[in-house]
Amino acid sequence: MEIPRGVLPAVRRMKDFEDALQTKQETIVLLETRISQLKSLVTYARRTAKTVLLHVDLIQGLKTDEYAMEFLIREVKPDGILSTRGNVINLAKKHGLLTIQRIFLLDSLALEHNVSLAKKLKPDCVEVLPGLIPSMIEHIHDQTGLPVIAGGLIKSAEHIDMALNAGAVAVSTSDKHLWNK
Repeated sequence: MEIPRGVLPAVRRMKDFEDALQTKQETIVLLETRISQLKSLVTYARRTAKTVLLHVDLIQGLKTDEYAMEFLIREVKPDGILSTRGNVINLAKKHGLLTIQRIFLLDSLALEHNVSLAKKLKPDCVEVLPGLIPSMIEHIHDQTGLPVIAGGLIKSAEHIDMALNAGAVAVSTSDKHLWNK
């Protein structure tokens, strides 16, 4: 699978799922879903020609271990995953899924640790939160050599433009008013 580009609708509430499917965007991200909903959501999204990424850390009822990844890969069949956890990134990579490491920029120590982890894990892409710090988007890309997705606190078309102009390949947002930008 190719690295997603543009705006990535991030579905936090199931009532927004249908809206995400109606967007022009090719890829959607499922956040905070229940394990019992996953297979049907992915199947339904595929009927509308959407690529589906799962935020594995936020799936309710799923422990993020090797058996959970086996279940996701065999039963749910997502196109890719997002996670903060190295073991999840490694397992998904072994099975050919697109891998996105989520990085929280809390302070300089967290930045240093996450850049080091990204270099070690070599995910396909990193997602930086909050995505409103253009200099950090560029810094993380320069340090890791990986494509960067900006996410978190994206509240306007200006924020999207700012992140993309700073070098982000995509912007993820749960604000459905921005999904068709």
